[in-house]
Amino acid sequence: MRIGLYPGTFDPVTEGHIDIIRRACSLVDRLVIGVAINRDKGPLFSLEERVEMIKAECVPLGKEHGTEVVVHPFENLLIDCARDVNATVIIRGLRAVADFEYEFQMVGMNRAMDHSIETVFLMADAKNQAIASKLVKEISRLGGDVAKFVPPSVKAALDEKRK
Repeated sequence: MRIGLYPGTFDPVTEGHIDIIRRACSLVDRLVIGVAINRDKGPLFSLEERVEMIKAECVPLGKEHGTEVVVHPFENLLIDCARDVNATVIIRGLRAVADFEYEFQMVGMNRAMDHSIETVFLMADAKNQAIASKLVKEISRLGGDVAKFVPPSVKAALDEKRK
């Protein structure tokens, strides 16, 4: 069984994340979406809220593609999380050159810790390249319309947080 791990904070999950998840489903038999706890980032949504949003949006995608999608919170090293879920591949989305520079360093460090786990990069679709969770939260906080960037249920959750 090919098991992939797609990690992130997903605060909140965006159309960009969902695009990567949809395409990753065609590469693996089981896709584990690793939700990083990462207290340093001060997430808007609790871990439980992020997990539920991802489950609601992404488990059905897996069913469409015949891929099991599992949501797995983690707080340890990414490479240790990959080992914990028996992933042989880490899936990362790239939007721009700046993403590549950071990811290039991460791959090097991860390979030094465990050379048996590969990293696969999926380029963001052109329509999603500008989407970043941080910007989505800011647009929402300032009363802007984020409907193009997140699923309706996530937009509703953002609107509720803004109240």
